Amino acid sequence: MLKSRGTKKTNRLTRREFLKCSAAAATIVPACVFGAEAPGNRILVGCIGVGRMGLGDMKEVLGFKQAQVIAVCDVDSKRVKHARGLVETHYSRQSTTGTYKGCATYKDFRNLLARDDIDAVLIATPDHWHALPAIAAAKAGKDIFLQKPLTLTIKEGRVLSDTVRRYGRVFQVGSQQRSDSRFRFACELVRNGRIGKLHTVKVGFGVDPSTGPQPPMPVPEQLDYDMWLGPAPWAAYTEKRVHPQDGYGRPGWLRIADYGAGMITGWGSHHNDIAQWGMGTEYTGPVEIEGQAEYPKDGLWDVHGTFRIEYTYANGVKVICADNEKNKQGILFEGTQGWVYIKRGEIDAQPKSLLSSTIGPNEIHLYKSNNHKANFLECIKSRAETAVLVEVGHRSCSICLLGEIAMRLGQKLKWDPEIEQFNNNDEANRMLSRAMRSPWQL
Repeated sequence: MLKSRGTKKTNRLTRREFLKCSAAAATIVPACVFGAEAPGNRILVGCIGVGRMGLGDMKEVLGFKQAQVIAVCDVDSKRVKHARGLVETHYSRQSTTGTYKGCATYKDFRNLLARDDIDAVLIATPDHWHALPAIAAAKAGKDIFLQKPLTLTIKEGRVLSDTVRRYGRVFQVGSQQRSDSRFRFACELVRNGRIGKLHTVKVGFGVDPSTGPQPPMPVPEQLDYDMWLGPAPWAAYTEKRVHPQDGYGRPGWLRIADYGAGMITGWGSHHNDIAQWGMGTEYTGPVEIEGQAEYPKDGLWDVHGTFRIEYTYANGVKVICADNEKNKQGILFEGTQGWVYIKRGEIDAQPKSLLSSTIGPNEIHLYKSNNHKANFLECIKSRAETAVLVEVGHRSCSICLLGEIAMRLGQKLKWDPEIEQFNNNDEANRMLSRAMRSPWQL
């Protein structure tokens, strides 16, 4: 149950409370956990979305003997066919007994979720298609690996987190930097006061280009475009709105506000998540947000360009999130006695002696995972907590979306992370959710 302060409802949970609620709700578990031959069973996996990111996720899981991919789903039949071919080739080379029955294909994720034999799903769809399949999967008793950012809106994130807890599912968010030892060590240095009192965190990453207006095009034969749009507003098809018809290049939808928020949730979900980890604010958020950004004046791609967002937390710590013209790529934690800088493949600190220091047995040790997919699969069998719980993913995604709202409005906003509402700002509160195109709804 959610904590309350007096009569004021709150959505803030501690990690311990979240896990306690999840364990109490775990009445449906995969066959691989309690089956008659449980130790020998594989985790049977279905993949929802096998495009650029989804194909990579699927290939990773193919490398684990404790799992077996038995179904793939995508609204692009060409991509489904390619994914099925990879899966069946992989297992046919491994099989010596002829027991592998092949990989099923689906266009509608609901048909995949209806299968009783699927234990877990990997979801790597466009951002506007994250919440609905994940919520449906939880209700269907499936464990879930969901690519970041968690959801398109803060309301979707709240509903998803609550649903996962209610149905007791194992859930992993694709924030794989938490399974990198350098990021973990950097955050442990900060959490244990090695740089003194933390006062500022600087987060930096790149931005996407814009493009001009794009003429409508015929919908490719292999694409169910209406299903691809799903809950998003109707719009005429053009290739740069969706994904390349050939190959797996960077898709255009990443740069369109109807389907995502741009790099603030793309890279922001990674780096702001690490900022939260280092600050120890994984189950809360800022109390003030102020942002500015440049937006394209015309053209199909309409998400933010150069930007700067300043978040203020209740303890006075400020997070400055900006593009790489203003902030260096990565996360810089600044304290009264030094700093720690971290990005993929690099860690630095001042004083330098911090880099060779050891976190003592009585100090804070953060969750240790050395492989994000392995961690997910291990937790399916053990029913233990994953490296990135859904509520943690929701809070990290929320920070990004709060920044997007502040940039759009160009105002300083006051935020209550307990009830997840802006103070005295109806316009901003309306941006916490979006209408869905019929017949789709939360």
